[in-house]
Amino acid sequence: MAHPPIKLKQSASSSAAQTLTSSSSAQDARLLVRETLRISANLADSAAQPLSSSSPLSAALVDSSEFVNSSLRLICSEEIDGRRWSYVAEKDASGRFKKGSSIRALSSHNPHTPPIEEVMSFVRSYVLPEGFPDSVTSSYVPYMTWRALKHFFGGAMGVFTTQTLLSSVGVSKNRVAPGAVAINWILKDGAGRVGKMIFARQGKKFDYDLKQLRFAGDLLMEVGAAVELATSAVPHLFLPLACAANVAKNVAAVTSTSTRTPIYKAFAKGENIGDVTAKGECVGNIADLLGTGLSIMISRRNPSLVTTFAFLSCGYVLSSYREVKSVVLHTLNRARFTVAVDSFLKTGRVPSLQEGNMNENIFSFPWLKEKPVVLGSRFRDAFQDPGAYLAIEPLFEKERYIVTYNPSKGKIYALLKDQAKSDDILKAAFHAHVLLHFMQSSNESRSSARKQREYDYPDIVSTATDLEARIAESCKMVSTSYGIFKSKAAEQGWKMSESLLNPGRARLHGSDKLR
Repeated sequence: MAHPPIKLKQSASSSAAQTLTSSSSAQDARLLVRETLRISANLADSAAQPLSSSSPLSAALVDSSEFVNSSLRLICSEEIDGRRWSYVAEKDASGRFKKGSSIRALSSHNPHTPPIEEVMSFVRSYVLPEGFPDSVTSSYVPYMTWRALKHFFGGAMGVFTTQTLLSSVGVSKNRVAPGAVAINWILKDGAGRVGKMIFARQGKKFDYDLKQLRFAGDLLMEVGAAVELATSAVPHLFLPLACAANVAKNVAAVTSTSTRTPIYKAFAKGENIGDVTAKGECVGNIADLLGTGLSIMISRRNPSLVTTFAFLSCGYVLSSYREVKSVVLHTLNRARFTVAVDSFLKTGRVPSLQEGNMNENIFSFPWLKEKPVVLGSRFRDAFQDPGAYLAIEPLFEKERYIVTYNPSKGKIYALLKDQAKSDDILKAAFHAHVLLHFMQSSNESRSSARKQREYDYPDIVSTATDLEARIAESCKMVSTSYGIFKSKAAEQGWKMSESLLNPGRARLHGSDKLR
């Protein structure tokens, strides 16, 4: 009994759909399978051998429609890695496949393709994720561009720093024993590893301030390079200077490694984080090698170390700044949260992901203490006397936090109660920025000519009554606008988490006992 025909999808250029009728003989079917396996195993060899002009197959290489006038019949075609393959078999006079005919694989590669196209295709397979540009976000290209420039300058700088270290330790001079050189070099590397381990305890900060820490790490890398170059001026201080430089560079390496995965994750659209990471690192390595090669050629002319360092360092820092600024993250850390709330209070809208990330303050490093808002602060920092606390505590009776302003320090403090949950911490942060907005607006309307006080955040509350009025006003606004802010932030694609705001660990217990 004859089997039903099997329909296979042909190429888009095929003029008509064709079908393949399977042989009624089981022996012929097994023969067809064996021939298919044999041809598949020899595809690489077949592709490497060009067909002669006299071959009857050469007329059917360009378009599948040309198989109509040949002794071959198209079975199907496929495309892999940008190259199209056509699978054909011989046909008889009736147009059906000959019994016992074998399957042949023909490459549809155009022999007139310029070599530059083949080279570019080869390069793209190493530096671009599979499925580019649909597999990554739009910010991937600017990020990788600036990353490549940064690694180019970094590779060039590495040649001069290594040359300086070897000269300072005495490798180029015969007055130092090889054993002493090796010991100094080992001690230098050991100090760097110790610094790397000590700094690893700051790991939590890499999650919520990764842009700031990434840029700070690159600045620290340049500081380490500067210290290494300084060993040429004072070679007798090689060991302490080299150890300090290596500690700085290893800390920078920890920062770069720890922030790499979250950044690449922001670019991946699907489950291709590994592919994006591998291609990104490949781009960095290629740029580093190019910078190293160029620097080797330049170093033969003995350029000025100061001038060379100034040029390469400026290029490195600028590229690093533009690199982190091009990253678009969906989460609201403290810096982006400040941008979002300020925009909402001033314009009534929450900025988009691109706007929020572009306006984020990269220089707001997490270790800086002079910030206008303190989230999760201690009681003694927020209040000067019990009366100030008792005056505003009723306003927050139904809340799991308390927000106040300390005139002596010029800061807004948000204290968290022991029952505070995730949304309570976010609401406390939002309330603190609302109160700060009221303070700044009131100061501008009252005394536009008066200079702002310390930290550029004014002490404009003259009496306790004014403070209570401002806090009461902020409570009314927060009760009506916090939900709106959350919904608008979600519409823009922002993801909010209280852990990214890095709240303090202090919690209030039994606050109602003082009433």
